[in-house]
Amino acid sequence: MKKSKPYDLEDRTLVFAKNVRSLVKEMPNNLSNFEVSKQLVRSSGSVGANYIEANESLGKKDFKMRIKICRKEAKESRYWLRLSDTSDREHLNEKRNDLVQESTELMNIFGAILKKSG
Repeated sequence: MKKSKPYDLEDRTLVFAKNVRSLVKEMPNNLSNFEVSKQLVRSSGSVGANYIEANESLGKKDFKMRIKICRKEAKESRYWLRLSDTSDREHLNEKRNDLVQESTELMNIFGAILKKSG
């Protein structure tokens, strides 16, 4: 009997970054979204990139530092998502709200990892 593989956090952070990029492509092209979009794309991608780095860490101290960065980047992504202008388009608001929820969950996961790593 096969064991089901637990949801891979590397995959989850990749899906998060891809979903952010999908939202950014649909957001209105205006001055306020120009900088917000660039920052959002960077921070959302950084969550997963730093998690990969944490998994290849050189020791416990390096691991914890990278996990802290993951949590920080997830929090920053949430900020940029909240600041983004979706021009009250219902489907964009829904996508953004889902991504805000996912960034919050990622923050909580990385916080729990930090607590467990002592």
